[in-house]
Amino acid sequence: MKIIVASDYSGYLLKEAVRKFLAEAGHEITDVGQTRPEDKISYVDAAAALARQIQAGAFKKGVLFCGTGAGVSLVANKFKGVYCIPCESIFTAVNSACINDANVISLGINVVGPMNACKIVEAWLPLEFCQNFDPDRKAWLVAGLEKFKKIEAENLK
Repeated sequence: MKIIVASDYSGYLLKEAVRKFLAEAGHEITDVGQTRPEDKISYVDAAAALARQIQAGAFKKGVLFCGTGAGVSLVANKFKGVYCIPCESIFTAVNSACINDANVISLGINVVGPMNACKIVEAWLPLEFCQNFDPDRKAWLVAGLEKFKKIEAENLK
């Protein structure tokens, strides 16, 4: 799978661990954030670079990294069509994909360690919106997503 990643300076080491894990699993990784330890890329610049690529349709899924996962998420969610959820657990990651249709997740180096981060991303990547849900639950979630997109259209110009 083609995956885009980006980190600011504080999330660099966690991003590197996850990037290496994903590459070894055979994924094609594009990094649009901090790529050298001596750089000082801000969370705003890293998240915006990734979100633009998701918004343009160049990538289906992306992973952001910073100190907490919160700052990059705030920035990414300013881009129409980008749905980023900070994840501190596999449970949150799985539900963000299946229930919330998240196409980006964010992780914080001060919140999750490298092994946990790799497991979170590994669990999230293959999942799709409403995957394995019964028809009634799927219809309810699809209706909710349509309402969400209407709110998005009204408020993100």
